[in-house]
Amino acid sequence: MQPFDFQPRTRILFGIDSIDRLGELAREYGGTRVLVVTDPGVVAAGHFQTGVDRLRTAGLEIASFHEFAENPTTAMVDRGVAAAQEFQPDLLVGLGGGSSLDCCKGINFVYSCGGSMHDYHGVGKATGDLLPMIAVPTTSGTGSEAQSFALISDAQTHVKMACGDPRAACKVALLDPRLTATQPPLVTALTGIDALSHAIETYVTTRRNPISLTFARRAFGLLAVGFPKVLDEPGDLEARANMQLGACLAGMAIETSMLGAAHATANPLTARYDVSHGQAVGLMLPAVIRMNGAGHANWYAELLREIDPGTTVEDAPDRLAEHIRQWLKRAGLATSLSELQIPDDTIASLSEDALQQWTGNFNPVPLDLQRARGLYQSVF
Repeated sequence: MQPFDFQPRTRILFGIDSIDRLGELAREYGGTRVLVVTDPGVVAAGHFQTGVDRLRTAGLEIASFHEFAENPTTAMVDRGVAAAQEFQPDLLVGLGGGSSLDCCKGINFVYSCGGSMHDYHGVGKATGDLLPMIAVPTTSGTGSEAQSFALISDAQTHVKMACGDPRAACKVALLDPRLTATQPPLVTALTGIDALSHAIETYVTTRRNPISLTFARRAFGLLAVGFPKVLDEPGDLEARANMQLGACLAGMAIETSMLGAAHATANPLTARYDVSHGQAVGLMLPAVIRMNGAGHANWYAELLREIDPGTTVEDAPDRLAEHIRQWLKRAGLATSLSELQIPDDTIASLSEDALQQWTGNFNPVPLDLQRARGLYQSVF
């Protein structure tokens, strides 16, 4: 059995309308001057104002930062650090999807410890304590609220940098399913596929352990039931609750297990062709499942039995891969690279880029150049 060292660092507060406790929680963790990091879409949905109202009711001084986008870059983090230096906060709130939470963590690294975002690429690079941070996710996707990592893209190369440190973990993850009900259908689809990919990949990595398996398996069960429902009935709060809790549990699995080849091959598609992360990882995932399934079909069978107790080991990889493909189609997402108009003469360069991705190191079947090419070729 794989050894592990697990210490929960983030308090998880879950429930409909739990956003009402944001001001109380900020006070509890020493906040008096709070910088709220949130993207323009969350502002438009009204959630930013709701959060600010709760903070102000608690007597806190508020400033905000909105100048970033999906896949936050080092340049965006720098602008956020400048905003923090001007306001001098003592607590941060990341309110929004994974981009908001990651950008907030990135700001925290540089504001608290100095230097630039590049100094924190890797694990354990923080030079001191970071400000307390409260994460309020409005999507059910990355699980960033439960992780000590921020994914920040280099502004020049667009390569994603994983920047992790135990001190970067949020003090609180405040999960309010009602906040996810305003997502546009496409965002619901993309983030849902991302969360499912986390549950599936963490279950089979070389670092899988009893803790990660517990979180990943329960996450898959919640997500696989909730995802079709939120596609068909966006206002179903019970399904939204399943998705949000499932995404958080999958994020907790990442913290001890990491990810695999689906993320390694997806990231170059995002960096080179601006394919959204959920689309890219969902597209690559069925091929990776089939590749890994040749040697680890029993693991995929264990996962599928969360929703289909009669699954056999022999059928599991193909059945799970087909589930993913059907979910993509149901969500209106592409199931081939040709649908995304990506030329097949880029396979060689995409494959080389995939081998540079950190997550490929944890795939149960070693990701080499030949296998990476085969994965891309299989999805054209």
